[in-house]
Amino acid sequence: MERVRRKALVDAALRVIGDHGSLTVTMSDIARQAGVSPALAHHYFGSKEQLLIETIRSLLRQLRNDTVAALKAARTPRARLSAVIRVSFHADQFAPGTIAAWLAFYAEAQRSEETRRFLVIYARRLRSNLLADLKVLLPADAAERIAEGAAAMIDGLYIRQSLKSAPIGIEASIALTEDYLNALLAIASPSPRSEKGRPHRTTQGQMT
Repeated sequence: MERVRRKALVDAALRVIGDHGSLTVTMSDIARQAGVSPALAHHYFGSKEQLLIETIRSLLRQLRNDTVAALKAARTPRARLSAVIRVSFHADQFAPGTIAAWLAFYAEAQRSEETRRFLVIYARRLRSNLLADLKVLLPADAAERIAEGAAAMIDGLYIRQSLKSAPIGIEASIALTEDYLNALLAIASPSPRSEKGRPHRTTQGQMT
């Protein structure tokens, strides 16, 4: 029952933050949304700040689990890159309330070291997931540059959606990011001519 109620409070916090568009919510607001008393909310989390930290942790945990599952299903480095992009715009992550919550956490990170730490974890994880397969396809310097650009594009589309400056849907966001990646891969990929004269390995590992 404790686990169920804690999850209910985290889900309620996400909805309330999304509705308000900021973290200026009260424990009473969250408890009311969850259908429990403020005293019970304090019993499980101690303070609003701890509940908010658990909320961002739950967002990161869900994103990590979705990414791991998507990467396992992908068969090639390029397919794995597409999997990372698609997961970033998964319906659960792209829901208006969730996007508003992410933006609120970014604002809070200017004041809260703990919130900033979690957002740094997210940014490093996204970059690492992109870079791992880009390095298979490209020279290291190009891979790092494109990973940074793709990660920035993903985050930028989130911010634009949240601000409603250019509201677009999931598939359009994926297509924009894929177009960027395809264009940079085409430019940065080693040309066939540059590969001439290099030794190649056979399936037995011998040089040819």
